[in-house]
Amino acid sequence: MIPYGRHSVNEEDIAAVTAVLRSDWLTIGEEVAIFEKAISEVVGNPSFSVNSGTAALHCAYAAIGLSPGDEVITPPITFVATQATAALFGAKIVFADVQLDSGNIDPEAVEAAISSRTKAIVAVDFAGHPADLDELKSIAGKHDIYLIEDAAHSLGSIYKDKRVGSIADLTTFSFFPTKNMTTGEGGAISTNNMELLEIAKRFARQGLVRDKEKFIIKDQGPWHQEVHKFGLNYRLPDILCALGTSQLSRLDEFKARRREIFQIYTSELAGTALSTPTTKDYVDPMWHLYPARVDPKLRLRIFEKFRESGIGVQVNYMPAYWHPVFQEMGFKVGQFPKSDAFYLSELSLPMSFALSDEQIQKVIDVAKSL
Repeated sequence: MIPYGRHSVNEEDIAAVTAVLRSDWLTIGEEVAIFEKAISEVVGNPSFSVNSGTAALHCAYAAIGLSPGDEVITPPITFVATQATAALFGAKIVFADVQLDSGNIDPEAVEAAISSRTKAIVAVDFAGHPADLDELKSIAGKHDIYLIEDAAHSLGSIYKDKRVGSIADLTTFSFFPTKNMTTGEGGAISTNNMELLEIAKRFARQGLVRDKEKFIIKDQGPWHQEVHKFGLNYRLPDILCALGTSQLSRLDEFKARRREIFQIYTSELAGTALSTPTTKDYVDPMWHLYPARVDPKLRLRIFEKFRESGIGVQVNYMPAYWHPVFQEMGFKVGQFPKSDAFYLSELSLPMSFALSDEQIQKVIDVAKSL
């Protein structure tokens, strides 16, 4: 089966991990700092690592002081972690519909959803295509709320000549194996707001305070550390950070190949049963997915035809508000028609650096036979 997404690990990656296994530190060592410096340079803002994209979102919400009664505006087209990590703080999830061309949150829908309780807007860069960040940032500024960018799909993407990770108040990343580069499991948070960075990082390090100038308990020895607010253990170990640093050195290569695959698909699929994705002229995406569109009435048959042919197509994603957990909160299917329409027609074709030319041609041949 040709997978819809797959990691690419080379001998340099393996050597980097092996070196850590032979060292004195498997976690909390120097590889963490090396990786975090590399991530910061790639995204253009100070960053720190965590052990998943979900953890990154949880830390971002902790940083802004999300509390029960606060509202967070999110798009329905995203993996449910975008909402779950906010809901666990007791926040109310408010959905804003998406743009039909990109699947990204619609700024007009966001503006209509703002209330006196809104704490943050969350923009998800679906498939690697950045959301309309200028418009969303303007809305956030006007209402004195936060803009969080869920960039799980878009490390390496460019929006109006600015790197994803350098624009929103907080940006979160995922390094799961199907993403644009991998640490196995892992994620990161970036921001140019040092106060938010410190709060988020402390939350990800079990809430521990180690700066003696900030101690409340003053009579202990040099071993002392204390907790002022609870946090969790979201550390990314040295083993995975070493893999991440090695992978980042290949990020441009990964992006170029993904762009090439995107362009081949787009050219070759014209006139087939699959409609090709839109790319807005002010973005340079790092394509995580190739989100083709098909007639909703034919999608299941097309999906099964690809799978029967050994091609691991996927559907991304069922609108988050369809999940039973949200249905129990009173949401009803049909409330966000553009998100529903996007989901019902979406079909992700295989997209990864590891795809061979022969595999790409097989995908195209099956598409042309539909």
